[in-house]
Amino acid sequence: MIRRLYNWTLSLAQSPYALWALAAVAFIESSVFPIPPDLMMIPMIVAMPRRAFLIAGVTTVASVLGGVFGYAIGMFAFDAIGQPILQALGKAHSMEELSTRFNDMGFWAVLVAGITPFPYKVITIMSGWTAMPIGTFIATSILARALRFFIIAALLWKFGEPIRIFIEKRLGLVFTVFFVVLIGGFILMRYL
Repeated sequence: MIRRLYNWTLSLAQSPYALWALAAVAFIESSVFPIPPDLMMIPMIVAMPRRAFLIAGVTTVASVLGGVFGYAIGMFAFDAIGQPILQALGKAHSMEELSTRFNDMGFWAVLVAGITPFPYKVITIMSGWTAMPIGTFIATSILARALRFFIIAALLWKFGEPIRIFIEKRLGLVFTVFFVVLIGGFILMRYL
């Protein structure tokens, strides 16, 4: 089933409405869809490198808006379903403690999930569920998603087809290494 969904998503990249389809995929991927929008972005940018940054911009905006939708799912579905169940089981206090811990590291959680292969949708829903400040969530989502999508766009714009294979095979590794270097830079700046 995932393979069919993957192939269908790739086929959207060749349609006349590819930019709209990409926006829709980026939106729903941020809350429920299992296929990342990168899979559509890559062939679209290789086919039209002059539109690389427009494509990255559309993907970023749609992804962040989808993240806000995921946040709303976490906020409203938890209140309607999860909270009464936890109260009935006498576990509501445990969830408050988890919520506080998550929000203490919320910026980093959203940044990591927005850049790396970790499912961003998990963090969008968790952010709403724990009532992370919406401003922090949106600002961090914009930063993380823009970094991810504009780096891909810049690499494809500059290097074209040869970098496509590298990105498709090692996308997770590339962003994980990037994140480690980013965190290392922050640590060095703090202690030097």
